[in-house]
Amino acid sequence: MSASYGAYRKYHGLGNDYLIPLNDAEALPDTIDEERVRFICDPHYGLGSDGILYGPYLPGSKFYDSLGQPQALCAFRILNPDGSEAEKSGNGVRIFARYLFDCGMVRLDEPFTLATLGGPVVCKILDPDKAIEAEMGPVSFDSAVIPVNGPQREVLKEKLSLNGEEILFCAATVGNPHCVVLCDEAPTKEIAMCLGPILESHPLFPNRTNVQFLKALSDHDIQIEIYERGAGYTLASGTSSTACAAVAVRLGLCKSPVTVHMPGGILAISFDEAFHATLVGPVARVYDAQLF
Repeated sequence: MSASYGAYRKYHGLGNDYLIPLNDAEALPDTIDEERVRFICDPHYGLGSDGILYGPYLPGSKFYDSLGQPQALCAFRILNPDGSEAEKSGNGVRIFARYLFDCGMVRLDEPFTLATLGGPVVCKILDPDKAIEAEMGPVSFDSAVIPVNGPQREVLKEKLSLNGEEILFCAATVGNPHCVVLCDEAPTKEIAMCLGPILESHPLFPNRTNVQFLKALSDHDIQIEIYERGAGYTLASGTSSTACAAVAVRLGLCKSPVTVHMPGGILAISFDEAFHATLVGPVARVYDAQLF
């Protein structure tokens, strides 16, 4: 995977940071070397990151064509710091959109489509630093789609015993799986670190799952803590925010639009009647670096 080393650009969305290799499209890897991904993302031995975004894969490339999303401007891949591959990332999508804007591939206020393993995402640069919009697609609570083991159902307000305590959770997919734990009190990093790893690999979730802890604050505000599949505790997440906001609206705890409060900051999410989600949030460019 020759594209692993070399020049990288780092961005973050509310503290959720990604590296993008500065390579020609022809140099992008078709296969992923998980050991090298782990090295690059390591904060002590590598550059340190919540993941790597590979792209743009252009029309005609093997990866782009494999997705079957011919309307997309380009495709990109999302690698977790443990080397696994994610289907979709709300922060990753907005960061990659900002990267394309910085490279001159897209323009202000003009929509364009990005292809991902989790489906196409329509993006728009409203403001390069403060507001990048991403149409995240439909949210589903269907156990067969997420997936969640057991009979087919909407996974809403189900009980589960963990560490001798009973939790109430919902599950959803935004192109990737989420387990949303409902909390009576404000969720904390400590509870995310304690229960997140258990739920991430729980037998209920055959593809593992992202885990969130949710408390509704008002008709249009929720607070969450996040433990991401393949990444661990995370300051912010776009798909996690979308899943949690959708759960809050579906249960009648909130109304659209929803402001999601996370340790890294806030994101704004709105839904139509079919639970198609639109996400708006900031992206910041951090640095360019060379890894030898």
